[in-house]
Amino acid sequence: MNGAQALMKTLADAGVEVCFTNPGTSEMHFVAALDSEPRMRAVLCLFEGVATGAADGYARMAGKPAATLLHLGCGLGNGLANLHNARKGKVPVVNIVGDHATTHTQYDAQLQSDIETVARNVSPGFVRTSQSTAQLCQDAVDAIAAARGLPGQVATLIL
Repeated sequence: MNGAQALMKTLADAGVEVCFTNPGTSEMHFVAALDSEPRMRAVLCLFEGVATGAADGYARMAGKPAATLLHLGCGLGNGLANLHNARKGKVPVVNIVGDHATTHTQYDAQLQSDIETVARNVSPGFVRTSQSTAQLCQDAVDAIAAARGLPGQVATLIL
């Protein structure tokens, strides 16, 4: 089992049933893992604002966390308005944001950004960048617990 599959199993085991996605190349392992987990429904959205708005609405109606999958800091930025609404509404959302491979960050690519700083605007109580595959599942458990904790919040996990 790779890290993406382990993350998917952790989310599903915790009862997260829907992931609203607008992935890019850095999230392809997670997308493949979504296809292999029958307990998780993936909803592909054509814009990050749609994904985050749908996650907010779903979590409000279902009374349980929804997940998002966004591409890099620019994708997170595109979804900020609805994540702001979820934050103010104390809605449980597990916000998963892909990042460049650690070996690639030295090149300061066009889409490189400080995702943690952007995420703190909507996830002041929980922002974490997973540093290793071994740590990933615990990071996911912590994010889900933070999102579910009273009064509910947006928890951002950066991969």
